[in-house]
Amino acid sequence: MLGTSLPSQHENFREVLQSYIQLTKPRIIPLLLITTAASIWIASQGNIDPILLLIVLLGGTLAAASAQTFNCVYDRDIDYEMLRTRKRPIPAGRVQPHHALIFAIILGSLSFSLLALFANLASAFLAMSGIGFYMIVYTRFLKRSTVHNIVIGGAAGSIPPLVGWAAVTGGLSWAPWLLFAIIFLWTPPHFWALALMIRDDYAQVNIPMLPVIEGEEETVRQIWLYTLAVVPFTFLLIYPLGVLGWIYGAIAVILNAIFVRKAWQLKQNPSDKILAKSLFKYSILYMMLLCAGMVVDCLFLS
Repeated sequence: MLGTSLPSQHENFREVLQSYIQLTKPRIIPLLLITTAASIWIASQGNIDPILLLIVLLGGTLAAASAQTFNCVYDRDIDYEMLRTRKRPIPAGRVQPHHALIFAIILGSLSFSLLALFANLASAFLAMSGIGFYMIVYTRFLKRSTVHNIVIGGAAGSIPPLVGWAAVTGGLSWAPWLLFAIIFLWTPPHFWALALMIRDDYAQVNIPMLPVIEGEEETVRQIWLYTLAVVPFTFLLIYPLGVLGWIYGAIAVILNAIFVRKAWQLKQNPSDKILAKSLFKYSILYMMLLCAGMVVDCLFLS
């Protein structure tokens, strides 16, 4: 396979380290950790154990890094074909696939061990389920075969709040599953906005992303519907669950209003990549601030 078994091209240890860090796609991880932290704060009712928080966030980082590295190993063929990803460590020949695979296994093993030893088995197994779902269900079976890949695959990115909640309580209740649902419904608008921007890249390697198969108008229609769907779910944490209060509610109202407005603007202009980029960037800010609002609410009400 071209670009997947080139000889190593490093000059020094710093470049080697940098390449292995790039395998983990570190820009993706902070958002996953923010959702985990929000879940921990709610589960702890504001009375945070800082050591447990640090352990769970570190374990979550290792799990996410493992999943992304597995993804880089499996997708090395299409990464080589796409201009956007051709310079990643494996297709560029800076890391050999079997070395990356070993690295991914080590990261996953460290995550499981850390969570199992210093949190509990429930959180450790949930973290491993996230890796497995992302790698096997999404990357292996869905990504290259169905237009619904990101909808179903979004479950992998929705697992971190379950990990955080289980680490605190030892189990799960309605609240963490609601957090799961919020992220699950948020993922399609977030990812499809990106897919609109890089539609040609996916078409080049025959990945059946929604904009490639169904076109821009259907994609923005689906973005609009999923955006409308996620909004009411964000308020269920206030009523009927009652785990958050008015501070979070006020923040959620503002964030949701902006989210809906941006999705509506894109719906009126399906081919506008500037609007797609604006929605994509805002979707990241939306989830970060929504989770921050959860934490702030817990701090003030604890």
